[in-house]
Amino acid sequence: MLCSDGSKKLSFGGSIKDGDLVIVYEKRDVMKAVKVSETSVLQNRFGVFKHSDWIGKPFGSKVLSNKGGFVYLLAPTPELWTLVLSHRTQILYIADISFLITYLEIVPGSLVLESGTGSGSLTTSLARAVAPTGHVYTFDFHQQRAASAREDFQSTGVDSLVTVGVRDIQGEGFPDEYSGLADSVFLDLPQPWLAIPSAGKMLKQDGTLCSFSPCIEQVQRTCEALKSNFRDIRTFEVLLRTFEVHEGKIDSCQGEEGLSVRSPPCKRRHRSGEGSTMQDSSSSPTIKVRPCADARGHTGYLTFSRLQCLS
Repeated sequence: MLCSDGSKKLSFGGSIKDGDLVIVYEKRDVMKAVKVSETSVLQNRFGVFKHSDWIGKPFGSKVLSNKGGFVYLLAPTPELWTLVLSHRTQILYIADISFLITYLEIVPGSLVLESGTGSGSLTTSLARAVAPTGHVYTFDFHQQRAASAREDFQSTGVDSLVTVGVRDIQGEGFPDEYSGLADSVFLDLPQPWLAIPSAGKMLKQDGTLCSFSPCIEQVQRTCEALKSNFRDIRTFEVLLRTFEVHEGKIDSCQGEEGLSVRSPPCKRRHRSGEGSTMQDSSSSPTIKVRPCADARGHTGYLTFSRLQCLS
């Protein structure tokens, strides 16, 4: 995941090598993370896939099994890693992650403090956002969870951009060594208002803070705590709604009460050299668009604020 010259720049392209982590795409929404080993095989309902056949192929390749089935070999980008990692805790997904990275104004070279680490979904995306010269310091009170996250960061190649610490931020606050150095602070805690005084000390002047909470009561207490030293306090809920598009013929439409309502025929006159004919346009292809039934609903509230500048 690093450049050939050893610089801290993430790279998810290139060819697959022995020991690389690969995301195997089997079918829609079915993916798994596999570490490539020349002597190993992957077996699923599509057949047997030898890892030795993968080595040297570029990421994104389609490989065949002994039965003629196939899978795609994808690079472990932060987006894909979020979908396949083991959920040791509830994670943030792409809609929330992209939104908060933008509103926290995280750019290459930023120093970001995060608590808690959890499954590391957000941390992986933060690492790419601050690369190549920035750094993410993430903390979790659970020692085993922090150790598992550290292993995941090594697997995805972002360990040089992330430092994992074991610390109860709610009770102890952030380490004093980062005082006044952080560009941004992110809190994913049951009681984030307890960590806000410490977060304020860590931030540079005009630095940004974001707190993620699933319940509005948590948001209310957090906002009250922010009023003392922060400004521009805003809370958002990000709801992602996708649509399905199909082409077909519609002879009738479904009413609001579930009744079938037939559309009136529409006649169009088409002229030709031999005379005039009448054609029913209801037989022409129709585009059907509808919201996806499995759209993700509420995940949590994102509360943003900015540290007040000293007058």
